[in-house]
Amino acid sequence: MGKVLLAGATGYLGGYILSELLKRQYEVTVVVRSPSKLDPVEAEKIEVIQAQVTEPESIRDCCADIDFVISTVGITSQKDGLKYMDVDYQANKNLLAEALNSGVKKFIYISVFKGKELRDLKVCQAKERFVDELKQSGINYCVIRPNGFFSDMEEVYKMAEKGRIYLFGDGEYKLNPIHGEDLAAVCGDAIEETKKEIEVGGPETLSHNEIASIAFAAAGKEKKINYLPESLAKIALFLLRTFTSQKFYGPLEFFLTVLTRDMVAPEAGEHTLREFYANIKEKSREA
Repeated sequence: MGKVLLAGATGYLGGYILSELLKRQYEVTVVVRSPSKLDPVEAEKIEVIQAQVTEPESIRDCCADIDFVISTVGITSQKDGLKYMDVDYQANKNLLAEALNSGVKKFIYISVFKGKELRDLKVCQAKERFVDELKQSGINYCVIRPNGFFSDMEEVYKMAEKGRIYLFGDGEYKLNPIHGEDLAAVCGDAIEETKKEIEVGGPETLSHNEIASIAFAAAGKEKKINYLPESLAKIALFLLRTFTSQKFYGPLEFFLTVLTRDMVAPEAGEHTLREFYANIKEKSREA
């Protein structure tokens, strides 16, 4: 089957990819900062390298005897004083250098949907700069561009539980977020896939109003939506960029931007948002 190095295995998507790779019977090595965050059963089946991908010396020779590299490395919340360029760009560049030195057959990188169009955003700027490096490196590669994750949609459910959801515009912007398990299957397929770039979203394309309705139904709450003018998002972005640091405004900059446009990728997968919200409610009951 081949040997796969997975970077970012303890993140939301990385955990699903690890399970998918093991299901497909690949030999897997993971590079993680905190091995304790790995599933203990899965940890017994893999090789674990504890390292900081941002520190080149700590990952030296990590790709020895590796056939394929999959990287989900990126900042999801600003920590440790690191910036997007430190992680989403430089850390992946460090990993790419090791892959090139070891003669890895293919490098698979998970970026974002419409990353090229949104390159003025800090997170996309860093990711797309690495994509440029990857394309110019000469290595066989695949860039996967997923739409929003189901995990991002949890915030909508939390608003529904509190009794009110806030949407921009008239709530008719559309998107099709994807479940981590469905995206992991796409990443697994990419090992043998010949496409250089894959755009992918979930199986249902929904308006923001429809997502809100699903969240209210799952939470068992009366539907109450407040519609905010899109100009408010633009004003908020200006103020955030002017008066706060990248560490603070980076994540908000991305979400405020994607919430004020259509984000519809080619549909894939099986998991539905209704199922996802029902699972959140069930877990909250058990807690």
